[in-house]
Amino acid sequence: MSTNKPTVLIVDDESINISILMSFLKTDYRIIAAKNGHQALDRLTDAIPPDIILLDVVMPEMDGYEVCKKIKDNPVTQHIPVIFISSKNNHIDETNGFEMGAADYITKPISPPIVLSRIKTHLNLARVRQLLVSQNHLLEETIKQRTKELTQTQDITILALATLAETRDNETGNHIRRTQNYVKALAIELAKNPKHNEFLTPENIDLLFKSAPLHDIGKVGIPDNILLKPGKLSTDEFHIMKDHASLGNEALSKAEQLLGNGNISFLRFAREIASGHHEKWDGSGYPKGLSGEEIPFSARLMAVADVYDALISKRVYKPAFTHNKAVSIIIEGSGKHFDPEIVNAFLKIEKQFVDIAKCFSDGDQV
Repeated sequence: MSTNKPTVLIVDDESINISILMSFLKTDYRIIAAKNGHQALDRLTDAIPPDIILLDVVMPEMDGYEVCKKIKDNPVTQHIPVIFISSKNNHIDETNGFEMGAADYITKPISPPIVLSRIKTHLNLARVRQLLVSQNHLLEETIKQRTKELTQTQDITILALATLAETRDNETGNHIRRTQNYVKALAIELAKNPKHNEFLTPENIDLLFKSAPLHDIGKVGIPDNILLKPGKLSTDEFHIMKDHASLGNEALSKAEQLLGNGNISFLRFAREIASGHHEKWDGSGYPKGLSGEEIPFSARLMAVADVYDALISKRVYKPAFTHNKAVSIIIEGSGKHFDPEIVNAFLKIEKQFVDIAKCFSDGDQV
């Protein structure tokens, strides 16, 4: 039965003081004692640590203030309430005790009812604090689980939409895997610049990587006779093909609205990329003719990634260009088609582009 009682550690260098406290505490509490600070700290490592500590101030070698400080500096013991019981009754002494982290300060001569009441109060407070800690831990775990579920839902949504795009476009497969890795490589390089590191956080880079496969999602709305034509498109057909940027924007905008939030990160990035990756730095692109920094940064990244991949890939209307040829075309488009800053980043990591192209090759990249 006694093991169910709260444990009180009494620390006092005078045996008579320990005996007095034990005489009225032993009925309701399990008592352990220490006659100096070193013994007290040793008691804290016992298999059953105390639930509360009654601590004298004036002791040899290590006074109560120092003992209390050591208790509160230790993460393992800092939660244990400490009540000073001392003949030092100056308000400065009490202030010192509270500054060391004590929960209470009782002056001698002691009143048993007061000591019992204070112990009960601080044990109850400690239980409430521990309950709050447990509840907060449970809440944190619940939030982590919900966040994990939301992330999984987000990833599945992206995968489902990207898979839909693949079923409609026979050139989409490894193209989306290459371009998403190009975008990630560019973003990581640009994140080294203080101008961009606030936006290009690891979380946003991951979202850009996951959203990039949706850049051509609008192609699901293009008629088969144009989308799957085994040859170069006519002017009129190309005009219809260009609608895929607007169609992608509309589809992803509706998805945002249905979810009741117009600023869901992965959908926002996907929408920006789908709508803006054919815009050009000089304003000659489509669908809106945006220019410069009017074009979302995510779309400017995709513009370089998408064009590079189109250049090195074989198409029904063109052979696969060499990496060097693709690089020269991108350099020529700096400040016209592409954001010059992103082109500079591309040139710094072009070897990574070659490696990505090889890793996700269709067999026709050079």
